Amino acid sequence: MRRRTTLVGATALLLSAALAAPALAASGDGHAGTREAVEAAVAAGVPGVTATARDTHGTWSATAGVGDVRTGAPRSIADRYRVGSITKTFVATVLLQLEAEGRLSLDDTVEKWLPGVVHGHDGRRITVRRLLNHTSGIYNYTSDADFGRDYFTPDGFRRHRYDTLTPARLVAIAMRHEPDFAPGTSWKYSNTNYVVAGMVIEKVTGHTYASEITRRVIDPLHLRATSLPGTRTGLPHPSSRAYSKFTDPTGPTYDVTALSPTIASSAGEMISDSADLDRFYGALLGGKLLPARQLKEMKTTVAIKGTPNPGGYGLGLMETPLGCGVRVWGHDGGIHGSVSTAVTTEDGRHSLALNFNGDWAGDARKIVEREFC
Repeated sequence: MRRRTTLVGATALLLSAALAAPALAASGDGHAGTREAVEAAVAAGVPGVTATARDTHGTWSATAGVGDVRTGAPRSIADRYRVGSITKTFVATVLLQLEAEGRLSLDDTVEKWLPGVVHGHDGRRITVRRLLNHTSGIYNYTSDADFGRDYFTPDGFRRHRYDTLTPARLVAIAMRHEPDFAPGTSWKYSNTNYVVAGMVIEKVTGHTYASEITRRVIDPLHLRATSLPGTRTGLPHPSSRAYSKFTDPTGPTYDVTALSPTIASSAGEMISDSADLDRFYGALLGGKLLPARQLKEMKTTVAIKGTPNPGGYGLGLMETPLGCGVRVWGHDGGIHGSVSTAVTTEDGRHSLALNFNGDWAGDARKIVEREFC
């Protein structure tokens, strides 16, 4: 989940934190550049970084910096963290599985499944596909000024961090605004799209989107560190603290570890770790979760506008061309105090997932470039 429409990692500058020696689960010069980039992120101000890569040679992990700025405790390769909008790939996977089962069509309209829910937006022209590739035109609820004041400022967050918000409430916030454009005529990232997508899953299956993700993805892949917390405000152990400066990168640093994940819902509530994310994206691109036709649909992209990412956005999946010509597929995610990236090669055989436990510094793209190039 992100407040604005950017899809790439954190921006700005962060508090200085002592650089801890990287912890390696496997050695080898092939990852020296990745290790250097992880260390550089901490030198640039990220409190701590954890990263895990997986390829045909095995698994390699590194950490740098701290997981707790008060105690100096280091980050762990086993840290569980909030993955934000990486949740969207899981949601899209479930909807594509439902399509493969003949239970819905990507061309079904929102109005068919959720009549009247997107009032003020043309639900007769907003299809499931347009939700998943952000061409619906539905306003992004996290861009609402009141929502921003309540959840993206220090005072507002202090008062509202434990609020429980329903999906219907989040969609209603978006419905206060005019659509960004007519359905299918442009592209703009909107968290509301995936809140609605989660509601569609529940209407089609009779079960919550969280239970369907658990049954269809988490359990079959044995993703032991992955969960959808619902109203649980804390992080499971092992985990690090999460830090934010909100809108002022030169201001105080706040511990934002505990919060109500309902502010993100199916747009970004999930918790995972780097090893699980590697396994998930490797299985997805490796064809283990979707039939070939649905995977092809997922990888059919539209141009990403208004962000530095030169690639394309499919159905809950981003394609990113790297400087060396390699193309990776995955998603990134940001939520208070946590910035994550998870990507894999087109065959699913080489994956990388990483997390910053501060949301205002560092460049995850540089770590990705060093790993794959």
